[in-house]
Amino acid sequence: MTHVSVRAPRAEVVMLCLFDGEVETRVPMVRPGNGERDDWFADAPPPGTRYGLRAHGEWAPEQGLWFDPAKLLVDPRAFELDRAFQYSPALSEYGVDTAGLVPRAVMPGALMEVPLCAPIFKRGGLIYEVNVRGLTMLHPDVAQAQRSTVAALAHPAVLAHLEKLHVSAVELMPITAWIDERHLPPLGLRNAWGYNPVVPMALDPRLCPGGVAELRETVAALHARGIGVILDLVFNHTGESDVLGPVLSFRGLDNAAYAHAPDGSLINDTGCGNTLDFAQPAVRALVIESLRHFVRHCGVDGFRFDLATVMARGPGFAADAPIFAEIAADPWLADRVMIAEPWDIGPGGYQLGRFPSHWLEWNDRYRDDVRRFWRGDAGVGLLATRLAGSSDIFGKDCRAVNYLAAHDGFTLADALAYAERHNHANGEDNRDGQAENFSWNNGMEGPSDDPAVLARRAALARAMLGTLFVSTGTIMLTAGDEFGRSQLGNNNAYAQDNAVTWIDWENRDRALEDHVAALAAWRAARDLAQFPQSGDWRALDGAPMDAARWENQATQGFRWTEKKEAARPTGLQVDRAASYAGPRAG
Repeated sequence: MTHVSVRAPRAEVVMLCLFDGEVETRVPMVRPGNGERDDWFADAPPPGTRYGLRAHGEWAPEQGLWFDPAKLLVDPRAFELDRAFQYSPALSEYGVDTAGLVPRAVMPGALMEVPLCAPIFKRGGLIYEVNVRGLTMLHPDVAQAQRSTVAALAHPAVLAHLEKLHVSAVELMPITAWIDERHLPPLGLRNAWGYNPVVPMALDPRLCPGGVAELRETVAALHARGIGVILDLVFNHTGESDVLGPVLSFRGLDNAAYAHAPDGSLINDTGCGNTLDFAQPAVRALVIESLRHFVRHCGVDGFRFDLATVMARGPGFAADAPIFAEIAADPWLADRVMIAEPWDIGPGGYQLGRFPSHWLEWNDRYRDDVRRFWRGDAGVGLLATRLAGSSDIFGKDCRAVNYLAAHDGFTLADALAYAERHNHANGEDNRDGQAENFSWNNGMEGPSDDPAVLARRAALARAMLGTLFVSTGTIMLTAGDEFGRSQLGNNNAYAQDNAVTWIDWENRDRALEDHVAALAAWRAARDLAQFPQSGDWRALDGAPMDAARWENQATQGFRWTEKKEAARPTGLQVDRAASYAGPRAG
């Protein structure tokens, strides 16, 4: 790298701020072309130098102008930071210097480039959703100093667990640097998930203290075991939030990166106060640069995009949005795994089934309909559609990522133990989180020592996991659901950086874990990426499942018998094709 550049088209002056300890030296940046260019430039300092930016100009937030030279700003293109973000009201106060609060970017040297190879992950495999800190924080075999880091994923004990489950790829919840939402510190809470990033490429030093090299080495270790790596990235908003939020990077340099309504107000299609504007070529270019960086320098297999509908807004959703073509045309990205969370909260935000044909999509209809079937309020015909790849949504393209539970919502165990959410610990009077979870408590809300209740829950967990592992398409399992992880009924545990989200390895249900491992071994030996043929489905009596059998009222749903000691499911149980002899979906 020979220079530092930053986009700040409406700034009057931009300073490159170099730090030697707490001593700051400011170097004026230049704007070539007599101010006609949007980017400012300065010679790059030596690798390892800590630096930030300051931008001078008008302070008129009502006009989208947030220039305040007292605010130290993070380079939007930073790869590494020297410390984590910490929230303070001073970050929003005009004229208050924030050099003591904001991380400094670390000037990179020449980054190692990973040879471009085809992704290890293939459609139809098992994605294992991982909160890096939650997975490893209490792992008894991982050294204390390594717990909660990306490097811990390469520990032999963690790798052995992933291999036991025949994991095709780990999907890492955000590992780029984030800041706590401003309402959390007064409550004594911290963001535990990372879905509040500031800049797109900078790794969070709490999770990845070794920076780019740590991520690259961990990816290589997983690849050596045949396990791909998918990064969950947040390009829909940043931690600068609404008009009361902090000035950290984009807001103080180029606030036009956020989508604005005609009256100048911030559009909030994310529920987080702001929305990145993918109608802006500069925003798309930075996103492409970010994706390319993680492939070129870390070797990742693909990406999952949080609230991905935002990426195709301009402002309305467009199935042929420019970002899709730009990703497909990039030689580093064209063959990567792309997974959409196909919704946001804006107008027309639910877009399941409308992303490009080479993308996968989180299929929340699968989650809801499978839960409803096993709860007893949905029919076998609808279950069959979900088992067979949701052709009613995806047509002939089997692009579904099917799941029973994800980080957002009840865990699988909690979906069988709680009829209502219990989010009081989040400090929002139990108003946050999804109200309808299609869950049921099987006779008692929360923990129980009733043998009959426990038996029902255990049998249902196995039935639902069996359903997942015989389903057509790609499947996803959230870490810990294979052995009964609970969040005590909290279905929005984003603010619980504690034992609620830290996986309890010592007390896990090892029998359930072994059961899931057997299901995973069965699935790994078969190709379930494509839609099954109509003759592939048979009832337990061996007869083919025709339309009449699927819709027969006698086989609608699932019920427990009234006699508790006989607690066995009634109704239809379906085996996958005769050629797929193995676990039952019921």
